[in-house]
Amino acid sequence: MTARVHGSSGAELTAVYVPTAADGELQLAEMVGGSGVTYGLPTRYDLSGDSPVAAAFRTGLPLWLSPEEHAADVSLGVLPLGDDTKRLGCLVVVDESANAFDADRRSLLELHADQVAAGLEAVAERTIAPEKRPAREPAEEREGWPGEGWAERRMLLGPGLDTLRGGGFTLALRTGRIEAEAQVLDLFGIGRDDFDERVETLLEHTVPDDVPALMSIVEPGRLAPTGHELAFRIRRPDGALRWLSLRCRVQLAADGSPQRVLGVVADASYLRSSADEVSIVQRLSAALAGATTIRDVSRVVVAALRVPLDASRVAVAEVEADRFVVTVLDPPEPDAWPTAWRSEWRSEWPDASCHTMPSLEGALRAGHVALWPPGAELEPGLEGIGPGGLAVLPLPAEGRMVGVCLVGWDQEHRFGPEERSLLTATAGLVGQALVRAHALDAGHELATMLQRSLLPRKLPQLPGGVAVARYLPATVGLEVGGDWYDVIPLTEGHVALVIGDVQGHSAGAATIMGQMRTAIRAYAVEGHPPDVVVAHTNRLLVGMETDLFATCCYVDLDMVEGIAWFVRAGHLPPLLRHPDGSTEEVAVEGGPPLGVVMEAEFPMTEVGLAPGTVLTLLTDGLAESADLPLEDGIRRVREVLARTDPADAGRVADDLLGSATRRDDDVAVLVLRYDGMRVQPIRARWAVWRLPDAVMHARRFTARKLRAWQVTDEVDVALLVVSELVTNAIVHTQGEVRLDLTLTAEHLRIAVNDTSPRTPVKPASVDWESTGGRGLLLVEAMSASWGSLPLSGGKQVWSEVALPPRERFRAADAEPGARGEEVP
Repeated sequence: MTARVHGSSGAELTAVYVPTAADGELQLAEMVGGSGVTYGLPTRYDLSGDSPVAAAFRTGLPLWLSPEEHAADVSLGVLPLGDDTKRLGCLVVVDESANAFDADRRSLLELHADQVAAGLEAVAERTIAPEKRPAREPAEEREGWPGEGWAERRMLLGPGLDTLRGGGFTLALRTGRIEAEAQVLDLFGIGRDDFDERVETLLEHTVPDDVPALMSIVEPGRLAPTGHELAFRIRRPDGALRWLSLRCRVQLAADGSPQRVLGVVADASYLRSSADEVSIVQRLSAALAGATTIRDVSRVVVAALRVPLDASRVAVAEVEADRFVVTVLDPPEPDAWPTAWRSEWRSEWPDASCHTMPSLEGALRAGHVALWPPGAELEPGLEGIGPGGLAVLPLPAEGRMVGVCLVGWDQEHRFGPEERSLLTATAGLVGQALVRAHALDAGHELATMLQRSLLPRKLPQLPGGVAVARYLPATVGLEVGGDWYDVIPLTEGHVALVIGDVQGHSAGAATIMGQMRTAIRAYAVEGHPPDVVVAHTNRLLVGMETDLFATCCYVDLDMVEGIAWFVRAGHLPPLLRHPDGSTEEVAVEGGPPLGVVMEAEFPMTEVGLAPGTVLTLLTDGLAESADLPLEDGIRRVREVLARTDPADAGRVADDLLGSATRRDDDVAVLVLRYDGMRVQPIRARWAVWRLPDAVMHARRFTARKLRAWQVTDEVDVALLVVSELVTNAIVHTQGEVRLDLTLTAEHLRIAVNDTSPRTPVKPASVDWESTGGRGLLLVEAMSASWGSLPLSGGKQVWSEVALPPRERFRAADAEPGARGEEVP
């Protein structure tokens, strides 16, 4: 080895002397490698004397003495510790070799001296006060042996000379070969027989964020003749992180290029407090070892990071395809998180698309910790999480990003390199823990994913009302349940609200739930009345090869009139909160559960809703449990509903769920706040007779209605659309044709109903010399939007024509209170 301080033979000695407070002496603080008696080293030196140790301390210059110069049988090196402004002591090295201190050895010993000086400075506050020092033991100390006060004096050195001394290395830059002392390998956790003398082997154990700093030492613009020093992090084979310090000098070739690096590596953990980044990661690693579920892993992360980092918010989420699926939020209140998340709050936690958060998506794609300083401009999905600073931690495992952790601060927070390394180390541990948790509860995760995919990802925006839903899976047992909900926009200002519960808790129940939801949606969109929708769904379930049944509550609400038609199939009755704050359990005459009787009847109940009414549909998991009778549960839900503020429908749903963490059954809640239409739509209807001039009569009817409604600017567009839709219906269908006009504050809706179920198909290409095939292209070009809806016994083709602002104003005042008319 090029560099040796204390060899394996034990034939040399290293000692540190520090000045006493008032005695004008240098006192022996620690000795490693031999006995002071053997080499004639006393325990004290008089600073005014002519000893080499006192001379080096006074001048600040190292002394290198051969046996002849030292008048002894050993070589002696004395290196002052500290600088001219603060002299900390001396490092004394004794070697039995006659020519022990060549140029390389001297450079390395000077680096060792710098390392020891740094350690002394770091523990200076622990220096024992003079009045607390032990009394001298003259007889023993004059002989060079430590006296009874040795343990107290050793505290002057803090971590100890063994730690401060470190290990030396020589790196040949041209070949990348490195000669390293055994202590360097021990610090990295590499066996001496396993080391291949390649610098890459050491860099593989270094935290990736610190590698650039290490490599920059030999950059031409950063070469320093006095040397470099820095602290960096390594990960030992057992997963523990450790701080190391590096002090090195770069030797240049004749042409000025870097040739070799001489350096010293030592343990730098003593420079960190007990609550530093390494200890945080170590505690996190130990806690994650006992986490067996995704929720457990997420809670451990929150507990490990939020308080030590003094963070305001911590969120942990999985990444499923392109979805951001939150597993834990702290704080858990929705108001503490971005407004954009609340529309995606379908269950206990939000579930949003990563595409709506490009900054998050970019961090996941890059795979590195991303930090945003205070005041950074971010998209709505991330804005507000960390106004004082935001950290996004992609969680890697098995070569992919399995999740992400968000850490935000309200107050201004500046990120240092040590904190960035902490976050990077945390991300790696958490990613691996998430994968392990998935392996342990794969069955539960599969069932949960199945149920999540069967529920609607988001609810539609409704004119005249706001609908929100919440779903919480049961916490007892690992099987998935069959609760579901849906909100289905229908024609002519109607909307269907559905909630249901399939018997049992299993993947089979979830599958039936998905089929029920799909069937009800299909029957509702076809235009069937509520009782027919439920009856058809009942026959479908009876015909399936299953012993399971389902309960359901279906509501068809006219958003214009505020009239709701309820149908109940073995389900809990709906609840109303009236504008005055009173609550009501709607007395809906119910039918049997779905799947029990083939020809069951499901009567309808009509109820009028005033603007400001809150309609609540729920499953029995919210109102009933092993220790809560159903009647008491319904009464408790009504009490909560009465004292909530209906201005925030999402908060109403959250308040209904409460804070219970243990649930015997799934819980689903669907809340609709009915506001009513600000401007009442005006409708007119025309039955088209199959005559040669039928299209002309339809155009005249439309022109009359538009004049009466004071719509003038878009008349030509509307008449062209009416001509094309009515012509297509007469030419390509048989039976009755009906034209419906609906005027709202925003647009004119033109709809033509016919008895053919065949959906019109827009041609891919048109020969403009032909006389047909251009109708739908004209409708598409003239309309703000258009489409086709299946109806019972036929279909409806519709077009919406946008109105300019002045038309909207005049139309809002036209025919006030009109609800429509039918002209034969």
